[in-house]
Amino acid sequence: MNTTEYLKEWAASYKEDLVNNIMPFWMKNGLDRKHGGVYTCVDRDGTLMDTTKSVWFQGRFGYIAAYAYNTIEKNPEWLAASKSCIDFIEKYCIDTDGHMFFEVTEDGRPLRKRRYVFSEGFAAIAMAEYSLATNDKEYAQKALDIFKRTQYFLNTPGLLEPKYLPTMEARGHSITMILINTAARIRQVINDPALNEQIDESIAALRKYFIHPEFKALLEMVGPEGEFIDTCSGRTINPGHCIETAWFILEEAKYRDWDKGLVQLALQILDWSWEWGWDKEFGGIINFRDCRNFPPQDYSQDMKFWWPQTEAIIATLYAYQASGDEKYLEMHKQISDWTYAHFPDKEYGEWYGYLRRDGSVAQPAKGNIFKGPFHIPRMMIRSYLLCEEILLK
Repeated sequence: MNTTEYLKEWAASYKEDLVNNIMPFWMKNGLDRKHGGVYTCVDRDGTLMDTTKSVWFQGRFGYIAAYAYNTIEKNPEWLAASKSCIDFIEKYCIDTDGHMFFEVTEDGRPLRKRRYVFSEGFAAIAMAEYSLATNDKEYAQKALDIFKRTQYFLNTPGLLEPKYLPTMEARGHSITMILINTAARIRQVINDPALNEQIDESIAALRKYFIHPEFKALLEMVGPEGEFIDTCSGRTINPGHCIETAWFILEEAKYRDWDKGLVQLALQILDWSWEWGWDKEFGGIINFRDCRNFPPQDYSQDMKFWWPQTEAIIATLYAYQASGDEKYLEMHKQISDWTYAHFPDKEYGEWYGYLRRDGSVAQPAKGNIFKGPFHIPRMMIRSYLLCEEILLK
């Protein structure tokens, strides 16, 4: 492999695809120019199927539009889209108790509230990225305030409904890992000890509780002290989440001048998770595995969703940048070749989200409450930047 040419080709591809495919699709079909914010429930050709708005996607697209503005192209329409999503969040998506809704109507009336605080995290990174774009420090402070309110909800017993009754106490991987990235994004625009403290706490928790060398796996759910829970849920490995965690840690290692301990931790997680996740028969990253090799209980266990593939593309580039090990470029080629052969819709643009194990399309819609303009454009932006950075070495 000619590494220089390979990285140049991918850098150009990521940028071109983002600017001429992904962003135009969502600016045309998703942006709500009447009520503000973004729709995500669109069919294959962009036809609106449902006007329900995913609150976490208001933050997600608010972040992506500003991130693209900051790193790819100073497109004023992207910055305006970011502001539209942020304004919609502030006007409609925060309940009187400070906890955000999960779904609202197109004009902002609340529909559903869940125990999760992911909507808060995405709102915070949107405001941080918008602050970076505009140099408006008010939004940096708003991001930090939301972050600290999220910590308050997570750390105050009784404020959030637990996933399980007291019969089974447990801690989850997803919120632990997402707080690393959330704090890191906010740290770009405002200094506060709580941000670094949260990153340190989350990484320590991953080491202490979730990594189980006996299975060569990072588990999704463990007991309060990291105990292995020998149930279907307790045995679950989510390779996509684990691979995403790996690049979050690599990004933090880079921030700390390539901290060797963090690099080693991240590469171990990536290697283990790739081994569990890569489908040796059909290719692609599979949804779920059981650490004792029992059949996973989730009905989508052997499907190929869009987002684990995008996380693997980012992670393998980060791993190559961190280590210089050619195997990670080979892994990048492996996942990229498979992903780009199956997910992009060459007729209508954007990507399919849900494939069967063999790579055939399970359903053709481009978005819903859970899929929208986040993982794919984030991958293209982050991977473009990584290719450019590696080429400058």
